[in-house]
Amino acid sequence: MTREPQNAATDGGTDEERTPDEMSLDELREEIRTIDQEIVELIAQRTYVADTIAAVKDEQGLPTTDEKQEQQVMERAGDNAEQFDVDANLVKAIFRLLIELNKVEQRENR
Repeated sequence: MTREPQNAATDGGTDEERTPDEMSLDELREEIRTIDQEIVELIAQRTYVADTIAAVKDEQGLPTTDEKQEQQVMERAGDNAEQFDVDANLVKAIFRLLIELNKVEQRENR
């Protein structure tokens, strides 16, 4: 699945955007590399915020695990997946992994 190209009028660009069907294999692979970098940047940003949450929990004497919050995150992940027509089970599995990794890190830092 490819992401929809943004319109030059809305993304500030001046060149006419091409659809994935009009792109070469090398251009499509470059698009994947860009998307992969954005994903990693977002994971890093999410991890930073999760670390900050862990520090607040520690200061307030709150437990590492918050089942209600985790359930809300999973529901949001599923809703977002449906909104973008992505397999909800795949997205939830990714978020489950992110949550578990954050919990392990929180426990190790306490």
